[in-house]
Amino acid sequence: MITWNDVIKFANNGNPKPPKRVEKLDAEWKKILSSEEFRVARQKGTERAHSSEMCSLFEPGKYACVCCGTELFDSTVKFESGTGWPSFTQPIELSHVAYTKDVSFGMVRVEVTCNVCDAHLGHVFPDGPEPSGLRYCINAVSLKKIDSK
Repeated sequence: MITWNDVIKFANNGNPKPPKRVEKLDAEWKKILSSEEFRVARQKGTERAHSSEMCSLFEPGKYACVCCGTELFDSTVKFESGTGWPSFTQPIELSHVAYTKDVSFGMVRVEVTCNVCDAHLGHVFPDGPEPSGLRYCINAVSLKKIDSK
């Protein structure tokens, strides 16, 4: 289980090695992503709070990166945070998510990206439910839902 101390360690000292790498030029990403997906995932944007039905959906399944399809989160660790963005307590695999110190907008936060393709996902905070205490606050537009089979 990843803890806040692990998150800070990765943000300060480097992330786990990804299972693979997917790299494309912006022009290539623009061909496969909607303009909103590109703005959020590739340009580190943020979708408007409460703009996605994904916040209130809790059906079994996994959530993958909208850019490269890497499985990032499982519905079993999804919870209602009331923030207006889908929230999770843990990634599926340690090596699928990367952590970067983010000092934009006069705040110190930890940005979460896909470790495979560097897509911006959102941020992680130490105010989530136990046992991890983590809240991965993720842009729904950066995710695609994969239904359980």
